[in-house]
Formats: sequence, C-alpha cells, structure tokens
Amino acid sequence: MLYEISEKAIQLENEGKKIIKFNLGDPDQPTPHEIIEAAFEAMKQGKTKYSSSAGERKLREELASIYNVSADNVVITAGSKWAIFSIMFLFLKKGGNVVIPTPHWTSYELTAKSLGAEIRFLKTDIDSNWKIDVEKLGDLMDQKTRLVIFNNPNNPTSKVVNEKVFEEIVQTANNKGATILSDEVYSDISFVKTKSILDFDGDHILVKSFSKTFAMTGWRIGYVIVKQELAEKMMKLNQITLTNVPVFVQQAALKALELRQEIADKIREDYRRRADLACNILSKTKMKFSRPDAPFYVFPKYDNLDSESFALNLLDSGVAIAPGTAFGDYREYFRIALTVPEEEIELGLKKICEALQ
Repeated sequence: MLYEISEKAIQLENEGKKIIKFNLGDPDQPTPHEIIEAAFEAMKQGKTKYSSSAGERKLREELASIYNVSADNVVITAGSKWAIFSIMFLFLKKGGNVVIPTPHWTSYELTAKSLGAEIRFLKTDIDSNWKIDVEKLGDLMDQKTRLVIFNNPNNPTSKVVNEKVFEEIVQTANNKGATILSDEVYSDISFVKTKSILDFDGDHILVKSFSKTFAMTGWRIGYVIVKQELAEKMMKLNQITLTNVPVFVQQAALKALELRQEIADKIREDYRRRADLACNILSKTKMKFSRPDAPFYVFPKYDNLDSESFALNLLDSGVAIAPGTAFGDYREYFRIALTVPEEEIELGLKKICEALQ
C-alpha cells in the first residue's frame, strides 16, 4: 500500500495537481554543493570505470576509522536497502526465521517474504511508548532464528530504544545464538543520544546510509560493518549483481564524511523545528502520538480509522500519507514524513485534521 500511494501521488502530480508529500522519507533539502562538486570532479578525472565490489579502499578506511574497525569489515552498498537485502539473502536463503519488532519498515517484511522465510513479529504500541518487551522477543527466538532486525531510531515511530533495553536485546540475541541486523540510518541526526550495535558485544551487523544524513537518497550509497567472513560473502554477491557503487558517487561520499558534523547538525535542527511544529498542531487534536526522538516521522493514531481508505481519499485533498498497515498491524495509524517545508507541514496537517472531522 505504501508504494501504491506513492505511485498515485506521482500520477496526480503528472496531471498537474499539487501534492503535499508526507508519504516519503526523502529529504527536501538539496544535496550539499560540496558533495555534488566532489562527484563532478571525480567524473572529470575519469572515475567512471569498474571498481572493487567491496568499495573504494579510501572510503572504507575512512569509515573504519570512524567506527574503530578494520577496512576489511566495511562493504559499500547501493544504499541501505541493498545492504539489508544482501544480508537477509545470505542468512535466510537456506531457510530459518527472522524476528522483527513492529511497527517496521516495509522492506524488511517484503524481503523476507520474497526469500520464503518465516517472519515472527513482535508488536509494540503507543500506550507503552513503543517499548520492546525483551522477554517476548526472546520467546520468539529459537534454534532456527537467523536474524533479528532492529531499527534504531525506528521508522515509522521515530523513537530511540532505551539504552538498557538495547543492552538486554543484545544479550538475549547472544544467548539465543541469533544475529542482530541493526539498521541505524537515522542515528546520526537523532535528537537524542543513540547507542549503536557496535557498542555491545557479539558478532552483529551495522547498516548505515548516506541518504538521510546528507540528503543523498538518489545517490544510492550505504554501507555495512560486519565480520570479515560475511564482508567477503557480501562482496561476492555484489560482484554477480551490481558490480560496484559508481566510484564518483563514492568520492562524493568521502566529501560528505569530511563535512559530516556540519551537515548533520544543520539537518538535525531543520527537523527538530519541523517536529516541534507538527507536535504543536497534533496536540490540539484527538490524535494520539509520541513525540519523535529523531527525524523524519510522526506516527499518529486516530481511533477507529481505516488508514488505507483514509490515505487514498486524502489524495483528493492534495495530501499523501503512508497508511499504518504498511508497517504492520496498525490500521488506525498513519505515518507523516516531515520532509517538506514548514508552510507545507502546516497546510498538510490542517487538511488532515479537516478530513478527520
């Protein structure tokens, strides 16, 4: 349903209708000029050929220095989505199950289904402020559990897991012999302190992306930090599929890392203001919501709402949202992406409130 809404919104735009696009986590800020220039210079220098399927050594070394690992533990991927698909493919192609706390990003579920894997969901809810019940999580794991997919900060709730709960999740996975795939693509621009999977013991997996922090969604570049044996398997999978992320894109990513603090600070403050604005408006309605701990999303609940029908009908008012059913069993919820200017946030939320009356 998430992708159906996106396609309908694009169709309406092509017909000349103005759509406030709350449905996509695609930053409206332009990619910083310095990053674009770095890619342009790399292309002019002829960096348009095949390269290592693991990624350019210099970029991997820079990332390794940030995370205090070896460059051999880093693989550059075509966005975090390909990283997640690759890991799930390698872990689940021979069977087994995957445990996913919900609400969850749509691609986790769709990828697992495409691989024929058994999916075990752990539902959380707004009444507990989206807290993960670690005991229930452990009960879902068994000897066939290959992966636990953990998203921190979470899409769609924008909540950051409590440090103590995170530690308990890791300990539970370690005790059960399961690997955690920790998707941390929003962590660098989080409003609150966020722990990483790398801060804990165990052979777990970190997935990150340049997309959100640097407004580089269309550049398609991400990375994983994994043990060397898995890094080699991922490199071989790259070799027979995408070959490599374009070298000029990797050069742009190097420039992004040079400027990462400056860029992250700016984008974080932009979204802090937007989150404050959205929360001020939503607090005056009957919707239930939790204040975001990170960009970009708010995930409100409206009692007895059919969010799929609501999302489709709302397009007629010029607003696109993502129905809660795209993220699990959350029909009364919908996701608002604050990836539009503040004046559009105000107008879009006004239209949503009117439609709910």
